[in-house]
Amino acid sequence: MFGEKIIKIMSVDGMHCMHCAKKVEDSLKQLKEVKSVKVNLEEKKVEIILKSEIDDKILKDTIENLGYTVL
Repeated sequence: MFGEKIIKIMSVDGMHCMHCAKKVEDSLKQLKEVKSVKVNLEEKKVEIILKSEIDDKILKDTIENLGYTVL
């Protein structure tokens, strides 16, 4: 378990620019379980690397509260 990365990839609709990507990144980074976030606007995907496990619903709600849709 030590050193093992937990990676979640979510498809997100509604992100159109770097400002959108930054909003999603900054919001997810506020969660204590999140280590890093990488947004791919072209593929409409968000890669989230976690320090510890977190319920997908929390990640989904965090993104959807910004006005985007998790597919």
